[in-house]
Amino acid sequence: MRIVNSIRTEYRPKLSCMDLYEALYTTRAMRRVSPDPIEQETVDLMLDAATRAPSGGNNQNWRMITITDQELRDKLGSLYRQAWDILLKTVYKDADRSESPNGSQTQTFNILKSSTWLADNFETVPLWVFFFHRNDPTGASIYPAVWNLMLAARGQEIGTCLTTILGVFKSDEVFDLLGVPKDKGWTLGASVSCGHPLGRWGTAARKAAQDVTYAETWGTPLGREIDGPMWSHQ
Repeated sequence: MRIVNSIRTEYRPKLSCMDLYEALYTTRAMRRVSPDPIEQETVDLMLDAATRAPSGGNNQNWRMITITDQELRDKLGSLYRQAWDILLKTVYKDADRSESPNGSQTQTFNILKSSTWLADNFETVPLWVFFFHRNDPTGASIYPAVWNLMLAARGQEIGTCLTTILGVFKSDEVFDLLGVPKDKGWTLGASVSCGHPLGRWGTAARKAAQDVTYAETWGTPLGREIDGPMWSHQ
């Protein structure tokens, strides 16, 4: 047994010593990534971390599909762009996609720009992980697994982005392409892009906690100011 453990340890990826809060505060959507492949040991760590997430009844009633095959990525990329086009014509129909008068870029502008990049470059993303679940209508079981994978990726300096539009708009086509049974109750809950990031890590701007938190009853102010972000690089 000691020999087996020694062999397994030799091939494990170098575990990051990243501070827990650095991972929590800086794991943001990294849509722009390089086409360089991700080391297999890193992928294995990400998948293993995903399986450690809590799930309802500890059933782990999920399945993951890793996608690196170029032909599959080409076909899925076409479906993704169709789904993205639907989203632009519906949810983002009235979104302001212009730059501000002073030449700076608004948050909406930046999000749409980077999201369009992901749609246009779907095929070049070296790894996609599709998460399927069933008997989980709220997503309470599948999304902790998704987040575990994304946090593990961050610890290995891999950028990720959680997307759902393929499951919303092109589910049947994806099921046909990947051979997922349609009569077993499976749902495509998330498609996660993974790759070496082209951008920089950082803490995303967010509303203050007291602006989105009530105390005891709806509408009752929290009663204190939380001056965030409470973690930052020293």
